[in-house]
This record gives sequence, C-alpha cells and structure tokens, in this order.
Amino acid sequence: MKKVLVAALAAAASLSATVAQAQDKFTIQLQWVTQAQFAGYYVAKDKGFYDAVGLDVTIRPGGPDIAPPQILAGGGADIMVNWMPSALSARENGLPVVNVAQPFKSSGMMLTCRRDSGISSTDDLAGKTLGVWFFGNEFPFLSWMSQLGLGTDGGDNGVTVLQQGFNVDPIFNGQADCVSTMTYNEYWQVIDGGLSADELIVFKYEDQGVATLEDGLYVLEDNLSDPAFADRLTRFVSASMKGWKYAEANVEEAVEIILENDDTGTATYEDQFRMMGEIAKLTAGSNGALDPADYDRTVATLLAGGDAVISGAPEGAWTHAITDAALK
Repeated sequence: MKKVLVAALAAAASLSATVAQAQDKFTIQLQWVTQAQFAGYYVAKDKGFYDAVGLDVTIRPGGPDIAPPQILAGGGADIMVNWMPSALSARENGLPVVNVAQPFKSSGMMLTCRRDSGISSTDDLAGKTLGVWFFGNEFPFLSWMSQLGLGTDGGDNGVTVLQQGFNVDPIFNGQADCVSTMTYNEYWQVIDGGLSADELIVFKYEDQGVATLEDGLYVLEDNLSDPAFADRLTRFVSASMKGWKYAEANVEEAVEIILENDDTGTATYEDQFRMMGEIAKLTAGSNGALDPADYDRTVATLLAGGDAVISGAPEGAWTHAITDAALK
C-alpha cells in the first residue's frame, strides 16, 4: 500500500500547486457532540485555517446513536474521529479504515473509585463492582484485569462488571464502587455531583500500561489511492493540526469557539474551559503523526485479556504518508 500512497501523494503535489479557486468540500464525522474534545477542528474552521488551504469543511457532531464507522462506510463523511479499538475492530470486520493522523498522544480514560468503599490501590479491587463502558471500550479494562489476575465474573477473587451508561450515576446510587471516567468529562461530573477529590482515588489507564489510542483520524483505504482525495486529506490534516496547536495555546478563545458552535445550548463556559485544559494535556506532544510504539501498545492491549477485540495484529492499519506530506 505504501507504493500506492507515494504515487498518489506525488500526483497530489502537482494538484496542490494549482488548487482550484473553488474550495474543495471535505466532511469530518466526530465521535461525540460538539465539545472541547474536538476543539482543533472547530478552531481550524473558525480561524480560517481550512479556508487558507482551499477547503470547505463540514463538521458533523456525533452522539449516542451515531457510529462513525457506519457514517464513513456509507459515504456520509470523508474522515472520522474514532478510538483505535473501534477502528481496528471495524477493519477486522471488513471495513478497511486506515489511521492517517493521531492528534491525541495520551489517553484520558480512568477508573474513578470511592475511597469509602475500601479502595486505596489496585490490590483492593477484588470483590468490588466496577462500572465499565462497552462497545469496544471494555477491552483495555479486560486487559488490565487480566494483568492484575482478577476475573471479571464476580466473586471475592475477581470483580463484578456493571455495564455503565453515559453517566456516572452508579457511583452515587450504590450500584458500583468505581466508574469509568475520562479526565476531561465524567470525572468532573463525579466532582460536580458532590464527591470531592479527597474522597476519590483514580487509576489512569496510561499509568497502568493498558491505555489505547483515542481520537485518531481514519479514512477508507481505497480513497488513499485517489490523488485528488489524498491532496484534500493532506490539506485537511495540515490545517487541523494548526487548529489543535492554536487551541492548546489559546484555551479561552478555543472555548468561545466551541460555545459558538454548540447548537444544543447545553455547554457551559466553565465545563468547556475545564475540558479544554484537560484535552490540551492529551494532545500535547503530538504533531499529528502516529507514534508506532503507541500503536504497538494499543494492539498488544487489545490482543490481551479475555475475548480480544481483534484476532491478530492488523496489516496496513496506519500510514505516515499523509502526515509526512502535511507536516513539511
């Protein structure tokens, strides 16, 4: 595939020299609703970074009933934001998606526990009930439990798994001792719900060595052999990374842009400012190019612990060809 990409990008280079006066349309499908998690794309659009490279970009928010791989497969978007477990699972199941850029360097996933449940370290998780997100998000958790030697079918020598919805109610209503949270979102819902940081203990997946890559950019593999698409994609990635670095350095302005684009009217400045500060920590250190070591760690995590999300190490699931061209 690399030779095909090189040829496509060489042709794309000639196209870039004479970018059409009419802007090229390009659509990105987000994984969730409009929020600071996706600030880089909204900032790039608002600040004219996409316009400057000849792109008319449409940003499609996600939601609980929207599966980005399905949108991409159906032609509803040119590129999607997706977590790597979901993307690699989709690839193994016949949807040939390829990671072309990785704006997020670190994972924000955590397990947040009540100290009054008797948890002060991972040694205390046995016998406890843990809230876990499913639909692909459970695999890092299962790998972690496997490493700890804890079964996930309940009992004193294992943990009881509660399939957690998109809220943190189980930690308040007594259903669970711990819940899954993100550093930039659900953790603060726990805090705002009345539990102080001193009453909690958090286990970051990064610290446990089982973090998987989040919020990467994926396209359909066949499109990469099209010089015109490769050209649009290269320009999109270049402008998007400019947007991400601007958002990192200008948090307050980035939050204002997010609020201007929130059609639901539910986002607040306080929440989005807090979220943007945490998101900036996750994108820091990335220039957009996927780190192969991070990819290898993700694959190893997905292959370990219980029923794996993939049956073997994927072939051709990522490329540096676009970021090599975009970040010159």
